[in-house]
Formats: sequence, structure tokens, C-alpha cells
Amino acid sequence: MIGLQGLPELEDGDDLGPLLADACARVGGLEPGDIVVVAQKAVSKVEGRVVQLADVVPSARAVELAGEDGDPRQVEVILRESAEVVRSRPPLVISQTRHGFVCASAGVDASNAKGPGTVILLPLDPDASAAALRRRLAELTGVTPGVIVSDSFGRAWRQGTTDVALGVAGIAALRDLRGSRDAVGYELRSTMIAVADEIAGAAELVMGKSRAVPAAIVRGVDAAGDGRAADLVMPRERDLFR
Repeated sequence: MIGLQGLPELEDGDDLGPLLADACARVGGLEPGDIVVVAQKAVSKVEGRVVQLADVVPSARAVELAGEDGDPRQVEVILRESAEVVRSRPPLVISQTRHGFVCASAGVDASNAKGPGTVILLPLDPDASAAALRRRLAELTGVTPGVIVSDSFGRAWRQGTTDVALGVAGIAALRDLRGSRDAVGYELRSTMIAVADEIAGAAELVMGKSRAVPAAIVRGVDAAGDGRAADLVMPRERDLFR
């Protein structure tokens, strides 16, 4: 994992491709088979997915879910980004986004935003964002990397967060081992490996909110494929937690 440093503060409309290409060049350039992992907030900023809370009028439902400690305006933004509220304990809201992700606050976050009173939303189509960055990097560098747009998610059954893939291009999101056999001949019936999430989690070791390293190259992983992050979303009928 190679952290990509030196990216400037990003603004709506910035061309992220050349900035990433330059950062890659500073660490020796891209190689065939490389995967570029980019923090969701970097993508969201250049795509204009930033909201000024001063412009938000909270609904009665937002006021209720915010409780005494939350900001009803931020909760209102969360509700607008949600297809369904899954659980709530004011001011915490767990919801399903329009993409199908189940996560805290529908991915709406004030950390590393554009200053006080602003929040950043998830990209409208993270898979499309990853694909666009992949094409741009190929144009600029002559190497077509895999691309992951990543974000930090909590997990219902474990402490702490880990980065996961919100958008994927040029790699397999899942490795399906069903029907194969293990070392003693046992047929695997349900094993699928979340390859894109594993790569995103590994990249986070050299990235991070507090280190101003919004992207990384992951090298040496054979993950080529044509997956989508949408492949990683648990189908509702198989979700035992709802």
C-alpha cells in the first residue's frame, strides 16, 4: 500500500484525475495491475455533494430523531439521503441509502467537510464515479488501474470501523468460491470473499482522515474483473439483522 500525498483541498468541479495522476507520479507512477483507492470525500467534494446546513429547514421527524444532542438540520439531510431508517437512538440514525448501503447517518458526515456548518454526502453513483476516474487515469498515465471509492463503515457485530468499497471499477468486487473444494475436499457452499472491501480496508492503513492522505495505490493483488460495489450489498431477503 502506497499513500498518495500532496493533493490540494478539493472544490466542486475540480478534475480529480490529473491530481491523482500527479500524486501517483510522485511515488514512481502506476504499474499494470495497480488498484487506486480514493476516499469517498475526495470524490464527493469534486462532484459537489456538499450541503450548507444553514440552507436546511428540518422537518418534525428530523427534530424528533435529533433528540437533545443532535443537529436537526443534519438529521434532515440524513433523512433526505435515506431510503429507509433501519434503527435510531437519538441522535444516532442507521439507515439504508438510496444505493442500498446500510450505514450510520446515510453516509452524511461533517468530518473533513468544507468548514463548520457543512456536511458531505455520498456520491450519487459511486460505481460510475470509480469508472470515470479509471478512464481518466488511463488517459493520463497510459496504465488502466482498478479503482475503488472507499468509505469508513461500522459493523453491527464488531467494534471499530473499517473502510469498505462504495464504488468499484476494473476489479472483482466479490470472489465466489461456491462449488470449489477446500484442501481436504470439502465443497464450499456459501463462501464469497468481499475482495473490494478487503482492498479498501488494507488501503486505509496508509490513508486516513487525520493524515490528509485521501488516496492510495494497492499493488500486488490479483483482483482484475468487472465487478461493481453494488454486488456487495446484502439482498434484503438474506439480511438476518432486519
